[in-house]
Amino acid sequence: MSVSSRNQLTNVGEQGHRPMAPRCDRRTLIGIDGVGKAPTRKRPDAGSKSGAVHGETRPTSARAWPLSCACARGGASRRHRVSMATGRGRMPRSGRFGPQAPRGSLPGDGSARDSAGAAAGRSAYRKGFGVKFARGSPVVRQCTRHGQHNEKSSSISFVSLDRMPSEVLLNIFSYLDAVSLLGTGCVNRRFYHLASDNLIWRRIYSAAFASKRSHWKVHSVEETATCVSLLSIEDKEGGYWKKEYITKQISSVKEALTQIAKPVNSYTGLPTKFKEVLRVFGLRFVIILREKSGKEHIMQHVDVSFNDTSVTVVWYGKNWPKLAMLSTLDLCGMTPVFADRHKTFDPYGPRWLSLIAKYDLDHLREPTIFGCDKLVRIFCLNPGLLVGLWQDAELAFVMANLHFHHLVERSTLGSATLPYVSPQHHGPFLDDSPEYGLQGYQLHIDMHGGGTFYLCSTLYALFSSKECIENGYAKFMVINLNNNRQHLPLIGKVGLAWRTTIFNGFIENCSFMDLTVLEEYRKPFWCVTSPVHLRSVPHPSDGPHFQGHTYYVDYMDPEGGVHAELLWIEETEEYFIVSLVLYLSVAKINRWFGTAY
Repeated sequence: MSVSSRNQLTNVGEQGHRPMAPRCDRRTLIGIDGVGKAPTRKRPDAGSKSGAVHGETRPTSARAWPLSCACARGGASRRHRVSMATGRGRMPRSGRFGPQAPRGSLPGDGSARDSAGAAAGRSAYRKGFGVKFARGSPVVRQCTRHGQHNEKSSSISFVSLDRMPSEVLLNIFSYLDAVSLLGTGCVNRRFYHLASDNLIWRRIYSAAFASKRSHWKVHSVEETATCVSLLSIEDKEGGYWKKEYITKQISSVKEALTQIAKPVNSYTGLPTKFKEVLRVFGLRFVIILREKSGKEHIMQHVDVSFNDTSVTVVWYGKNWPKLAMLSTLDLCGMTPVFADRHKTFDPYGPRWLSLIAKYDLDHLREPTIFGCDKLVRIFCLNPGLLVGLWQDAELAFVMANLHFHHLVERSTLGSATLPYVSPQHHGPFLDDSPEYGLQGYQLHIDMHGGGTFYLCSTLYALFSSKECIENGYAKFMVINLNNNRQHLPLIGKVGLAWRTTIFNGFIENCSFMDLTVLEEYRKPFWCVTSPVHLRSVPHPSDGPHFQGHTYYVDYMDPEGGVHAELLWIEETEEYFIVSLVLYLSVAKINRWFGTAY
């Protein structure tokens, strides 16, 4: 292209006119007459400013002609000169909202408009993401100078969600599910009120808990009044339907948990589907370490192991708070409000806590040491909690053993401050005379320690007479010292295995013992689990003399107790229970059966 032609195109572009590009079709490329004659165009005069053309013509190649048409279509200034025949230069680049027009292609004062846009773009780039432009400000365009392209991307203005009108936000929130809506309400105060809109939650409530219509059932006056009150949504206070939905959802989960806890094992009389509760409903166990200043540290369990009649839960980690700053420890069950077996557990999702037991950490003193090894010392806190401390008196691990009896209810039906209280038992009244005593009792005993099982046995046909009542307890002779056929062997050497993130160990002569007593109607009468320590005694009780070292195991609470005598046989390296005595509270027996022992 000649200089005059370039100047002519430049003048046309500066005047703001866009020349129509000539149509380039197949006939133009191969010739009008179809015989391959190259098209010709007239060459403008270099000195003419009016755009007059001379009579001579010059052939143009089929490749150069359509590309030169594209150059004429842009109407660009000198900064946008493009030599299409050689392929040099840069075509207009598509932006986010369409092709970005080159400078000078807009009508009007192009230079003033472009300088304002460039200044706005430079200031926006310096401010970074999130710049908000004033109304009427020009769209920031990329500019090129002397063939150099500015690689800095244009800053696109955005609208903050917090500055959106409430109507727009309510429309957006209406597409969220209940979990996302509850999370959105935690952003700020405004989002909390908008995410509690009654219309949105009424729709969610209706979809989740659709009423079952029946054509033959006659509704009561209260139910009819309730249905009528649902028609007035706006009359309710803000967040009313949100509270109703969450309350209904928690109630439905608790009802399902109650149903799943009903099947019991005829062998132990305890629920059989506790594993399903953890898997399906996402039940977790947490400990809340509370400092003296009131600050709380919530830790979820790290490991869970199932025993025959109990579950062992372990907590350990690296970021324990200082023991000197702690006052209490709360053991709680944590249940998600929205349980889904197909989704992974969200520890930060909506959930509720149920207090199982509360412990005072001030009781961790030297006289209460339960056992030790070279690395840790363990302390026992009843009921059923072991706290491991390093040698520098800092927390190493916490281990709890929970009995299956009413564990589902205790883990889900309580509150964060009050534990679940089981309903009072109303057993059948016994017409038999107290002289006949208590008969037909059954004891299931387990001994285990950190995933290792030492004893699992059931003893039947236990009885106690009126003469066996001592100090308010009825005495049941489970294993007689003089009857060798009743002696029970233990598997392996008794001890408690522990582990943390880095270390692990084994504390000898310590374990957990689970006791399950069934009364004559095969109902759980007394269920307890507790850490026990094998206490060495130099002089065994009166009876047959055995070749071996004797150990005692004792446990006692207001409802019952147990005393066991173990014998260590050095030749076979195993323990034998040679004597076992069970004690049950007479007051509990009288409350249970309505008797007067």
